[in-house]
This record gives sequence, structure tokens and C-alpha cells, in this order.
Amino acid sequence: MWAATLLGMRVLLCPDKFAGTLPAAEVAAAVAEGWRTVTVGDDLLIRPLADGGPGFVDVLADALDGRRVPVRTVDPLGRPAAGEILLTSDGTAYLESAQACGLHLLEPAERDPKNTTSYGLGLLVAAAVEHGATTVVIGLGGSGTNDGGAGMLTALGLTPLDDAGRALPYGGAALAALATLDGAPRLRGARLVAATDVDNPLLGLHGASSVFGPQKGADRADVLLLDAALERFAEVLQRDLPGAPAQLGALPGGGAAGGIGAAILALGGRCESGIGLVTRAIGLDTALDGVDLVITGEGSFDHQSLRGKVVAGVAGAARDRGVPCVVLAGQVSTGRREAAAAGVTDAYSLVEHFGGEERGGLATALSRPADGLRELGARLARQWSR
Repeated sequence: MWAATLLGMRVLLCPDKFAGTLPAAEVAAAVAEGWRTVTVGDDLLIRPLADGGPGFVDVLADALDGRRVPVRTVDPLGRPAAGEILLTSDGTAYLESAQACGLHLLEPAERDPKNTTSYGLGLLVAAAVEHGATTVVIGLGGSGTNDGGAGMLTALGLTPLDDAGRALPYGGAALAALATLDGAPRLRGARLVAATDVDNPLLGLHGASSVFGPQKGADRADVLLLDAALERFAEVLQRDLPGAPAQLGALPGGGAAGGIGAAILALGGRCESGIGLVTRAIGLDTALDGVDLVITGEGSFDHQSLRGKVVAGVAGAARDRGVPCVVLAGQVSTGRREAAAAGVTDAYSLVEHFGGEERGGLATALSRPADGLRELGARLARQWSR
């Protein structure tokens, strides 16, 4: 077996999740299974990835020496939800907003960012602080909220009030009536880090409401209302919180997870690349140095994929080492020239693999993603294995 490995390829499998269908670890396992139906002489290194969205804690828990602590929280509509924090010996806690704010927690008819709240994320942060964390790293992504983190702040002790001194209802729309913040954040000196690879600001054409609001159920009128409400929110944050930076509404990363990034910045926190944090934790750079081929992927390989997400980070690192990088995705809409410039050698779509949309490929890709990934894994082995 050792001799066969020496003669074979070293292949790095480092996909992100396929949102709504498979977690990253199962994506990698399916591709590996398909590859091994063609050849057993290759060395397959499996390193599932996350960029701060769903799966962030799972990926880090496999790589770090930490303790997973279950936490009771609530979903974007205030219903009970199960969350957890990952505590490490150096006093760092890792958690992900999607466990409390995730779009996947809502049925399609329930998706309304005017009313959904990030309060449950605040409960997770509070639990991390209560467990003694001195640094809280919050994975941002996959949210169904657009409240600028106002709900999170409420759970941490900062209550948004109107000009009559009444507490505002939850949700992004209510922030249009914000007059002041009452209270102080109960963080016990803990530092906050937003782990995100979204560089959108809080406000404007490229802001949280305009870019991500429609994915969460907002129509055009909702987007305008929410953007105006977040503009008022940013003004009050800058006025009432000593650690809030100037030009809060325009800072990169402030629009992550419906504006939660801006709330973290206003609390004196910072933004850090989610994929960068994860790749350091799992030793991806070391793995990349000795491989012949990299296979990565995500649910939808589109224009947003190359703006700092998992695929962009992996493809760029592979390109810098002269290693080919193949992307597998549920759907592919990125142009070949654009993808190649980012370091992507080739990209394969499950929808096209199953015959295209006109032949029911989308439905099949959603119902049988693991089957498709196994078949694509075998196809890649036939193309690439020596």
C-alpha cells in the first residue's frame, strides 16, 4: 500500500458545505468514495472547510483541541433552537450565527427580514462570556436576519428604545424609529471577532439590505425600508457606543449576516477572514504544499464565490503553488475566464451532470447530491489519476 501511494497522486479534498443538502465533511467523503472506485493507489487528504457560515463550529471542532458546550438559544422568530460553543484552552470561544439566525431555520413563508431577529446569537455570545471566554469568534454567514445585530445587542444588555423610551420590537424594520440605546454590553472585557469573508458594507447599493435582503424574503420596497432603518441604527451606534468607529455604515464586513458585522465593529470588535482562520486551524497551507491536485466546492459557484469565500481562498492558494484546482458545485454560473483568473482549472455542476435543468437536473441534484458527487469523483479520478 505504501509503494502504491508513492507512485500515485496526492489529492487534497477541501470543499465547503453544499448549503441545504450536505455538510462539508459529507461532500468530501462522497467525492473520495467515488475516486476510490477508480483507483486505490492515490493518497486522498480530506480537509473540510467553512468560511464562517453553517458548519464553522463543526470544522473547527475537528481541528482544534476544544470542548463543545451545548447552549439553548432561539431562532430568528424567537422559537427554541439548539446551539453550541466551542471552547479552547487559550480562552477562545468559537460559535456560528447560523445556529440562531440561520435562513435554514425558517420555512420559505416565514422569511421576512423586517421582523427576524439576531437575539439568539446574543444568547450564544453571552454563554461564551459566562464560560470565561476572553475572545469570542463569531462565524457570520447564512443568516435569515437583517437587523444589524440589534437583537444580539439586546441579549447582551443594550436595549434599542424609541423617542418615548419604549423598547423597539425585534426585526430590522423597527430600527427606523430608534432614538437611543439603553444599558451597557455585558461582555466582561471579552474581545469579539467577526469571522466572515463577506466584504460588503452595512449600507448602500452593496450593503446588507440591497445585496442579501432579497435572498431572505425582502422585496424592493423592503430593501429600501431596511437600508434606511440600518442607516439610523448606524448613526445611533456611533453616537452611543464609545468603541464604535467612524463611518460605520461604510466599513468592509459590516454588512455580513444582515449587518451583525457592524454591531461587532461597534462593540470594538474586528473582522477577520473566516476562511483564513479555518485554513490556519486545519493546516491547509501545509497540506497544499505537497499535493498534485486540489478539489474544492460549494453549493453554488457564482459571482459571490470569488469574493473571498472558500473556493476563492483555496483556488488562489493552489494557483500560487502551481497546483491545479477543480471546483465541484451544485450549480455553476461563474464564467470560465473569471474562474481561471482566480485559479480554478475546471468546474463541474451537479445540475449539468444530471442532465441540466430542462431535464430535471436541479431536482435530482438537490435530492441526490451524494450520488452525483461520487460519480463526479470517479470521473475526476479517470481524468487525473496517473
